[in-house]
Amino acid sequence: MRELRHSDMLSHISGLGYLPRWAVLLLDLALCFTAYWVSILIGQGVFVYHGIGRDLNLWTQCLCTMGVQLVCFWIFHTYSGILRYSTFVDTLKTLFAVLLAGSSLLLVNLVIMLTTGEKFFLNTAIIIYVLVAFVLLFILRVGVKTIFESLQQSAGNPLVLIYGTKAAGIAIAKMLRSAGNTPYRPVGFITDPNDKQHFQLVGMKVFPLNEKLIDYMKSRNIRNVIVSPIKMQEINPAKDLQLLIENNIHILTTPYFTEFESTSDQDAKRMVRIDSIQIEDLLERPSIKINTENVRNIISKKVVMVTGAAGSIGSELVRQVQQYNPKAIILLEQAESPLHDLKLELSNKFPNTRFIPVIADVRNRERIEEVFADFRPDVVYHAAAYKHVPLMESHPNEAIRANVLGTKNMADMAVKYGVERFVMISTDKAVNPTNIMGASKRIAEIYVQSLFKQLQKEDSNCTKFITTRFGNVLGSNGSVIPYFKKQIAAGGPVTVTHPDIIRYFMTIPEACCLVMEASTLGQGGEIFVFDMGHPVKILDLAKNMIRLAGYIPGEDIQIVFSGLRPGEKLYEELLNQKETTIPTNNEKIMVARVREFPFTEVSKNIDELIELTSHNKPFMTVQKMKEIVPEFISKNSVYEQLDK
Repeated sequence: MRELRHSDMLSHISGLGYLPRWAVLLLDLALCFTAYWVSILIGQGVFVYHGIGRDLNLWTQCLCTMGVQLVCFWIFHTYSGILRYSTFVDTLKTLFAVLLAGSSLLLVNLVIMLTTGEKFFLNTAIIIYVLVAFVLLFILRVGVKTIFESLQQSAGNPLVLIYGTKAAGIAIAKMLRSAGNTPYRPVGFITDPNDKQHFQLVGMKVFPLNEKLIDYMKSRNIRNVIVSPIKMQEINPAKDLQLLIENNIHILTTPYFTEFESTSDQDAKRMVRIDSIQIEDLLERPSIKINTENVRNIISKKVVMVTGAAGSIGSELVRQVQQYNPKAIILLEQAESPLHDLKLELSNKFPNTRFIPVIADVRNRERIEEVFADFRPDVVYHAAAYKHVPLMESHPNEAIRANVLGTKNMADMAVKYGVERFVMISTDKAVNPTNIMGASKRIAEIYVQSLFKQLQKEDSNCTKFITTRFGNVLGSNGSVIPYFKKQIAAGGPVTVTHPDIIRYFMTIPEACCLVMEASTLGQGGEIFVFDMGHPVKILDLAKNMIRLAGYIPGEDIQIVFSGLRPGEKLYEELLNQKETTIPTNNEKIMVARVREFPFTEVSKNIDELIELTSHNKPFMTVQKMKEIVPEFISKNSVYEQLDK
């Protein structure tokens, strides 16, 4: 019998269409017809007729009752719902329709009795009719709903547990049990590990999240868990879901929704959308809180320029800046197509904000001066840079031109045209750099910091130069997560450079949010570092991504180690060994105390460095970089010989 119940021989029944409204109405009237004759039989058997009019026979009474009941059904639209999806609201509508019909008949009886002295209906029979009719209508709806859910559970779909015992989790379970277009069959709920209560919800057991649950899931062959959207906000996904992930449980989630009462199949299909959880969901941290009023004070009614505007960081900065009512946002970018796409997106989403796309290369000093002269920006967010470590290791001259010369051009024009604040986006790879990219960003940091110190001596109201450092951002162009996703989709193998390599990760919105906050905290010359949380082991990241895709690492998809790339190091650092930090008003942001350099010396060295790039002799360029940044020690690079 168990095998029959779990077979799929009846699964086609769950896919049958819905009864039309007229059929539901006729079915309800048939039950009411039955209820009426049951009430008459009970009335005749229990009560004695006194003063009942003889001119109105029982069939006429029945037809009158059905007519009144039909009108009441129409008033409350009890037939408009789908029986298998009946809810508490549907039950109330049915109850009100029957009560209204009974009350109307009693009122008619009272009026006739007062005018003629006789009654056309037996009052007790009407009361009995109301009770019996509601019971039959209720049994119909509950019965159809229960039978349909039973058929759904016999359809042979994969078993699933729901993580979350609040309204959202219960709604997901109800939806899965009643909807006909879902591939999963709920058999229980999961609650937090420290919850020792033993109870049931909607007829299903609730399990605490622990090793015993894993054993139970293996014994029942339960390979799926749906985490309710409310629960996702309450837990730390990276920590609280790790036990499930390590045991190759497929983690799913749903978008936010309310328990549906719609009667259309289209709505039902919309409600049952279930997606696999993404690795970004595991790495995201609690939302950042910033002082939005301070941000508004420096941006509102101002002209704001964002360089590298079509990049991952630049485009998100633009989206966040527009929230604070700027006078205009200058989108400075050298890549034509991405800038065009960004402008179309922003114009559609934010039609009340003035966006000005500008094609320009930060390496072209004359063009940059034209832009500053035309638009006179008040605030500049400088995000344009080359960032890929292996590529820059092979092209040091280009790294200097983009990251150093480009920053110098932007900073010099900011001073010349009276920019209020200049915020430079740097990287954790600038700390004890082991590669060209990190060293080039460190040199850019040194330039803007020393420039500010020099300007401050002459004018305290000079342009405020602020630098922000952070690590890898999730989902940015060329980052490891999209790369791993492509490898997994292709069936593997997934390539990790080294089994011990670790990295800090931050979401793009989180990083940009902190950049905005830092731009308000800075008084000039600071290098702000962000709390990047705990570092993530890239090998663990790869394993989790494989598991989340429904595969087993090392079996379904292999992981291979390709070796450290040129310039790559195992551990990223956020501060130089000689640096210390001091806190700010935002616990996520700290100020790095760094070595200061005299501007005249810095300017001379950087001019010489830029001049060297024109000779196409990379070793000479890198040698000069090491003179400017003595802590720059190459790793896994052809330039290691310069350190000997």
